[in-house]
Amino acid sequence: MKANQNQNPRLINLFTAICIVVANMIGTGVFTSLGFQVIDIKSGFALLFLWIVGGIFALCGALAYGELAAVMPRSGGEYHYLSKIYHPIIGFLSGWVSVTVGFAAPIAAAAIALGNYFTSVFPIINSTAIALLVVIAVSLVHLNNLKTGSYFQQIFTILKVLFIVIFILCGLLLAQSQGLNFFPTPGDLPVIASAPFAISLVYVTYSYSGWNASIYIANEIEEPEKNLPRSLLLGTLAVMLLYLLLNFIFLYSTPIDNLVAKEEVGYVAAKSIFGSSGAKIMGMLISFGLISSISSMVWAGPRVTQVIGEDIPLFKRLARKNNNGIPYFAILLQLAIVIVLVITSSFDAVITYLGFTLTLSSFMTVLGVFVHRFKYPEVQRPYKTWGYPLTPFIFLAISLWILIFVLMNKPIISLAGLGTIALGLLVYLIAARSKLVSSDSQD
Repeated sequence: MKANQNQNPRLINLFTAICIVVANMIGTGVFTSLGFQVIDIKSGFALLFLWIVGGIFALCGALAYGELAAVMPRSGGEYHYLSKIYHPIIGFLSGWVSVTVGFAAPIAAAAIALGNYFTSVFPIINSTAIALLVVIAVSLVHLNNLKTGSYFQQIFTILKVLFIVIFILCGLLLAQSQGLNFFPTPGDLPVIASAPFAISLVYVTYSYSGWNASIYIANEIEEPEKNLPRSLLLGTLAVMLLYLLLNFIFLYSTPIDNLVAKEEVGYVAAKSIFGSSGAKIMGMLISFGLISSISSMVWAGPRVTQVIGEDIPLFKRLARKNNNGIPYFAILLQLAIVIVLVITSSFDAVITYLGFTLTLSSFMTVLGVFVHRFKYPEVQRPYKTWGYPLTPFIFLAISLWILIFVLMNKPIISLAGLGTIALGLLVYLIAARSKLVSSDSQD
């Protein structure tokens, strides 16, 4: 298996790794979730504080993941870390979620959002057809070779960030203030301690998801011991800044009542700043911006599938590569799942319960920083978690709160997530009984 691993060319530099993190994070969430937050929260300070807390959560996670990525620089993400820290079965369950819906469902969601934004400008075009066309085209790009995929990712991520920066600048220069106060007041404390604030934080953390994207392609990154932690930290910090500024512009430029319960927050804000024509252009730009998000997930997801195929003989076909070292079978499998989700639109429930399973996975991974230090104190660590033990503890506390909240308030969704994990456990046990689970650990 090590031979397979070493055949992967390390062609991805730090800048591209940062692009993958940024592109994965900035998706549909930041352009939709504010409309639901303002239903119960009317304080400008409290609304921005939501995004600060969400950013701190993501940053604490990135700091912890950076240590694990530096000491175990292999593609596969949580699958690899949990297998090494706890037991291969724990890693497999995390990988099982990633392979089945962990990447496919968000790709489908982003593709359908792209199609909807596109058809809002060109109603004559079928949104599902556009969504399918984009995911197939992006998958074909990443089936080619690493250089092509890398350049594609860089270009569309740069365009997305430029678009957001230009929108922020235009908002500052052209928009008229709606009079919302962004400074703290005595009345903000009860708001921050309220249930609506806690509920909104769940959706904000979803908007920040993707801060760990570069760990899934560790085998392809130059000097992963250095560049993996850097990509996680720099990418997360950049997105945190953009999110704060973007939501400030949304609230600064648009009457808060116009945003209530609106999914197309970007479109509504653009209409306030530029008028109807500008809003249509905004819709087009958002749709093109989602291409980089789709691309980053199309790139990262199959690398988890590939590593599972390398480790577990039952799934060895998933590790097959073309002449350029691309895991073509894993990419095609993911594409097939995405196509089904896009056509049936059955991904809505999946996205909701996905948050529970992925939060559980990241909770176990960050907890693994403590476990790994305890079990392997002699291991050299090229990067150590900044602020340890406080920063990983903050992440664990917020994650635990989210898990408890979902269990208490959405038990059916929680059971669906646990059901997915149980199915993965059954598959692993069948493979183990058939002696189709490799006993060799991967480094």
